[in-house]
Amino acid sequence: MRGTNVRKARIGLGKHRQQGFAAVEFGLLAMVFFTLVFGAFEIARLMYVFNTVQESTRRAANAASLTNFRDTDALARIRQDAVFRSSPGFLPLGEPISDQSVRIDYMALVRNGSDLVLTEIPDGALPACPRENRRICMNNPNAANCIRFVRARICAAGNGCPALQYDPIIPFISIPVNIPRSSTIRVVESFGSMPEGTPCL
Repeated sequence: MRGTNVRKARIGLGKHRQQGFAAVEFGLLAMVFFTLVFGAFEIARLMYVFNTVQESTRRAANAASLTNFRDTDALARIRQDAVFRSSPGFLPLGEPISDQSVRIDYMALVRNGSDLVLTEIPDGALPACPRENRRICMNNPNAANCIRFVRARICAAGNGCPALQYDPIIPFISIPVNIPRSSTIRVVESFGSMPEGTPCL
């Protein structure tokens, strides 16, 4: 009788050990499995962000080439549309990219000796309106304030268009990668051009 009880106790102890091993094995495998799943999700999101920034700059440059460069409301809508939004905020699944990350610059083609150099026009030197820009460009297409091109870029805030740092959606996965500073340059079109004789506001 006593031997039977000892045998049963040993069998019970063996079952508990097996259950403990199974729990440990499951925990280890689950950790590896979820790490792979979350890692694959982050890599897919990273590729989405890398591909989307170029499309965002293309959309912004195309729209800005047709829009009055003095119309701040229209330019704000262009920035929002560039990140696929109808209001201020982040690119869907693309934080930290937001409408504020879309930078629109106006460029002149300045003659420097025998070379033509694409030069950014400072905000303070921009023409008063599209009609004035047309007049300046007709007089001298290489004037320093003749807007010939529109450039759209994705940048962090600050001087010199610093790159944005990729921000993983899953906090315990660290991916020290900068988002590419995508850039699209588009030839100026109508700028929402004003008829002759229309005063600049």
